[in-house]
Amino acid sequence: MTVLVTGATGLVGARLLPRLSDAGVNCRALLRSGSKAPAGAEAVEADLLNPESLPKAVAGVSAIIHLAAVFRTADEDLIWKSNLEGTRNLIAAAEAHAPDARFILASTSNVYDADTVRPGCEDDAAEPRQAYPASKLAAEQALQESGLTWSIHRFGFVYGDRDGHLEELPRLVANFKMHPAQRMSLVHHRDIATAMTLALTGAMDGLIVNIADDAPTTLYELVGIAGGTMETSSDPLDQPWRLHVNASRARKLGFRPTVRSVHQAVEEDLL
Repeated sequence: MTVLVTGATGLVGARLLPRLSDAGVNCRALLRSGSKAPAGAEAVEADLLNPESLPKAVAGVSAIIHLAAVFRTADEDLIWKSNLEGTRNLIAAAEAHAPDARFILASTSNVYDADTVRPGCEDDAAEPRQAYPASKLAAEQALQESGLTWSIHRFGFVYGDRDGHLEELPRLVANFKMHPAQRMSLVHHRDIATAMTLALTGAMDGLIVNIADDAPTTLYELVGIAGGTMETSSDPLDQPWRLHVNASRARKLGFRPTVRSVHQAVEEDLL
């Protein structure tokens, strides 16, 4: 099995590829000119915004794991162009040159309405208010409308393997004045690989699936784990489910997180 991975040098991709390779998957990394492929991966130079470069990237692959995305920018036009147009170009290339390939799209749990009355479920109406989740939702819809075999993974807050993401949380929480009692669903990089390995078998075909661990954790605890401090509060929590997803569908499909909570990650030095 040859699997094309986009975003192969990013926070998620750089940690996923070695795990897939160790599991015996032949990985092909889609890279822009000048980038270096992670160890154990075949490199192919292409650009998601240059459709003519993509046929060689998808040729002969059994599956595509599409991780590449832009979100750490205030440039909303760039977010939409990269995340939607880039995905559409990759879908078109796959339809034309690898129509039997399984297309696995990485998305975000931030697509759910902040005012939801329960943990976000895959069949709930999604009403993202920011450019990044809105662009990912549009990319999801483009994939569902394609003729490809697909699955969509909506990840909780991704962390671990020294990626620095959790360490950014104190600043983000302070900037958005978030409530310390707010619980957030998380997923460790190890279990991105757990989910992707399962998806490559076809177990998630035709489904949107929330991917998260077993223990949504308060922002107060997470900020402390990240080395920061957060003021306590007894004010009512207005949007108790905004960062919390229901991951029961993934469990029914066979997904079992190996890092079941951030507390386990701390104990086993997996941060």
